[in-house]
Amino acid sequence: MASIIINKASAEDMDIIQKLGIQTFSETFSEHNTEKAMEKYLKESFNTEKITSELKNPDSHFYIAWEEDNPVGYLKVNCGKAQTELQDDTSLEIERIYVKKSHHGKKGQLLYDQALTTAQHLRKSYLWLGVWEENLRALNFYRKNGFIEFDRHIFRLGDEEQTDLMMKKLLD
Repeated sequence: MASIIINKASAEDMDIIQKLGIQTFSETFSEHNTEKAMEKYLKESFNTEKITSELKNPDSHFYIAWEEDNPVGYLKVNCGKAQTELQDDTSLEIERIYVKKSHHGKKGQLLYDQALTTAQHLRKSYLWLGVWEENLRALNFYRKNGFIEFDRHIFRLGDEEQTDLMMKKLLD
């Protein structure tokens, strides 16, 4: 397998982020959710206007993982008012680490390492995120990287409510 390069994304990468988001979210969650809920969520979360707006937000940062000329995953982190909940100026939210199923394994770690580097560059005190309580692969990944649970919140997927564990990692 070729080496992976991580590049910061810009508004010109909207199509790539949109396609990666739809593909990776579907691969990860389709078998655990109804088709109707998935369709509604994908339409709301990955439409052109929403992704373009997120890419233009100076408090959101996107990074694409490339294997040669193929995008294989992406990272979205938020600070300030772009954070989905806490909006703590001392924190950086990891909103998405999405990797194609064909590249599960070490590629998510590379994107996580980019989130950590971004947090350090922005002089943040901690990272936080929400992860579905039934996504054991992701929970194990974050625990392995030093995250601990501190709360719970409801994540809406279509018209369905799911519980996310909120996790954080203090930075040195």
